[in-house]
Amino acid sequence: MNTILKSVDSNWYRSRLTGMLFCIIAAFLVLLARLFYLQIIKGNEYRRLSESNCIRIQYIKPQRGLIFDRNGTLLVDNRPSFDVNIILKDAKPLHSTLDALSRYIHVPVQELLDRINQRSAPAFKSILLMEDVGRDVTSAIKAHQYELPGVGIDVVPRRQYIYKKSAAHLLGYLGEINADELRSGNYPEARSGDYVGRFGIEKIYEPYLRGRGGGRQVEVDAAGKVVRVLKTVDARQGHEIQLTIDSPLQRKTEELLEGKVGAIVAMDPETGYVLAMASSPSFDQNEFVNGISRDKWRVLIDNPDKPLQNKAIQALYPPASTYKIITALAGLEEGVVNDQTTVFCPGAYRFGDRTFRCWKRQGHGKMNVEDALTQSCDVFFYQVGRLVGVDKLADCATAFGLGSKTGIELGHEERGLIPTSQWKKRRTGVAWQAGETLSVAIGQGYNLVTPIQMAVLTSALANDGIRVKPLIVKQIRTVDGTVLIENQPQAIGRLPFSKKNLDRVRKALWKVVQGERGTGKIARIKDIDISGKTGTAQVISRKRNEDNPEEMLSKHLPHAWFVAYAPSGNPQIAVAVIVEHGEHGSSGAGPIARDLIQSYLAGKNKTDAEG
Repeated sequence: MNTILKSVDSNWYRSRLTGMLFCIIAAFLVLLARLFYLQIIKGNEYRRLSESNCIRIQYIKPQRGLIFDRNGTLLVDNRPSFDVNIILKDAKPLHSTLDALSRYIHVPVQELLDRINQRSAPAFKSILLMEDVGRDVTSAIKAHQYELPGVGIDVVPRRQYIYKKSAAHLLGYLGEINADELRSGNYPEARSGDYVGRFGIEKIYEPYLRGRGGGRQVEVDAAGKVVRVLKTVDARQGHEIQLTIDSPLQRKTEELLEGKVGAIVAMDPETGYVLAMASSPSFDQNEFVNGISRDKWRVLIDNPDKPLQNKAIQALYPPASTYKIITALAGLEEGVVNDQTTVFCPGAYRFGDRTFRCWKRQGHGKMNVEDALTQSCDVFFYQVGRLVGVDKLADCATAFGLGSKTGIELGHEERGLIPTSQWKKRRTGVAWQAGETLSVAIGQGYNLVTPIQMAVLTSALANDGIRVKPLIVKQIRTVDGTVLIENQPQAIGRLPFSKKNLDRVRKALWKVVQGERGTGKIARIKDIDISGKTGTAQVISRKRNEDNPEEMLSKHLPHAWFVAYAPSGNPQIAVAVIVEHGEHGSSGAGPIARDLIQSYLAGKNKTDAEG
């Protein structure tokens, strides 16, 4: 019996032990399965979730490329600035954090909330609250950082235009990228809140200037403060751009235009390099760096003098008497006039039932083509224009590039207008009238040109008939000096005029300044021969000017033109000057061209002597 009982007890314990063993094994299998699920199947996901609580990626903004003048003078730089940002995930409780921040930086809580709502972002991403803050705000936030969880200070590069307002229309400015631009794919490296080129060189060469952003992997504590930096990928600075402009000359042009409305373009007539380009009034590009206020923007766009317009390439003006260069060449080439041809100027010319007056009421007397250009006789060119015809005048003008874009590396260039008989018929349905040719022949009527076109025309005369493309950018290179692009002078073509006729015109342009009866003798400089042509572009009819002088307002005064090159025998600079409502080309624009030429050649001779 005892043996049987012992056998039963032994079987019972064995079965219990076996059951317990199975339970233990099952438990271990379940635990092992769970570990397998967590570590293998869900491992990457949980690792990401875990790291997002303590490890974050911070974006490093790239520095935009620097911009230099032809001599290596820095024009556009980057400066360090401080931005205040907040990460909502760390800024808990948010209201308490914003209350504290408001007290320390003296910005209303509602304004901070509005900025957060305007820049919606995931809770773990930083939101920009304030840009380019001063040292007082930075110090206040750092001193109370433990009361401001999730609030941080980022050091970021900010664009700095070193010479305030200088070359503003040429260099351009920046603006914050918008949602449509981000979606367009045209800015692959850009992020929300970034600034991109909006005008001028900054816009045209955005892909070169922008650079490439970097990143920093950091470990943060529960309050979002950086504990340590784990890994850094440096941002890559944008490429450097060297312009063709001469910085001292650029500032001189702006000084000469101060208080006036107009534009100046100075070129090297041999290479086409733009030495200076000024448009007045100008604006301060630094006001756009952090986003211009609505009030300041409104002031700029409502200004009747259009400070945001680059008048050198966008404003259209009648060329006035500078166009007589075209009429003279057309007459010579067509055989309508020669060295022996003379016209008597009594002060007016009767054509049909209308009297066309000369600017000199008492008349110039007997004129040949050289005298007519020198003294800018209207009557002479009325008759040449009538004989040549509007279409031949247009052919001559378009040979110089008038009526077409010059191709300069700046956006929004205007074409201008050189009228033809067919153009008028297409536009108005009315045939061209012979009397209209007389106005066109002296640069009035439908004629419209830009200052850059007139600078190209003057350069072509100066360099013996070669039309060159105006260039602004000389070189694009990497930060380490590797040249990516080197712009070489580009000849567009040779003027279709005989050397003899070009020499005749050039001789007359020399006498305009150097001759005793020249209309541009005010531009004369000792020891430097200047050749040029004056122009006075009527804004309203000459008859109304003369019959109602008491009604003449400043906005009705003529525009003043002066185009010139120097030295006459070895041209090194060609200039086109337009002063809106400057009244007379001789007095309104001539002295500006004179001082500009004198300044450039004096500086160049000094540099050459030192070299």
